[in-house]
Amino acid sequence: MVIAEKFDFSTVKGISQKQLEEHYKLYEGYVNKLNEIWNITKDADEFEDPNTTYSSMRSLKLGETYALDGVKLHELYFENITGIDKGRPSAEMLQLIKRDFISYDNFLSYLKKVGQSMRGWAIVTIDHLDGKLHIIGSDAHDVGAVWKSHPVLVLDVYEHAYFYDFTTGRGKYIDVFLQNINWNVVNKRLEEYKIHYGIKGVKSGKGVMETEMKKDKSYARYCPNWIFDEETMQIIE
Repeated sequence: MVIAEKFDFSTVKGISQKQLEEHYKLYEGYVNKLNEIWNITKDADEFEDPNTTYSSMRSLKLGETYALDGVKLHELYFENITGIDKGRPSAEMLQLIKRDFISYDNFLSYLKKVGQSMRGWAIVTIDHLDGKLHIIGSDAHDVGAVWKSHPVLVLDVYEHAYFYDFTTGRGKYIDVFLQNINWNVVNKRLEEYKIHYGIKGVKSGKGVMETEMKKDKSYARYCPNWIFDEETMQIIE
């Protein structure tokens, strides 16, 4: 049996508790329907006249993927906006962002525009085919899904995610979402990907940040706990 996860919505700034609570109820509904679907018999004889236009099996399988993706995507979304200590992008995450999306600011702008262009989701994934970050647009839970692509950041852009607070102001909602990203969660998801696939051509840790700060001192804003010594051109921890 699938149990709905709990999230501390008090840590989300700029989105009302009412909005988040109503959104959470929808997620609970997907959990309930998924449990209902997974409790249906697996006896093949019970599914007569399978057909691609209409059949009980077709209806079941369409409902299954919709509910299952609805559960997983909402859990990823709620997880990556909640939490007391939301941190900052790791050195590796920043390097990937800069490599694949030119700059951090451009990455955020691109993500926002994907979110404004889709009806359901904007999903930042790292794909094992090329080891690069991609921002996938999805019009529904089960539309635009990509197999074996590892999600690291999920943005819900269905109207139910923001309409109570922002009405038609989706852009304002996305701006608030970006301010609530839990980068510790995103960094952890990246680490989980690395365990399975590794990341070619990506260095990690202090050396990466030293290299970037030598090119652009403003890069230090991403590492408030490190001091960059301009004389030695090294980071002082």
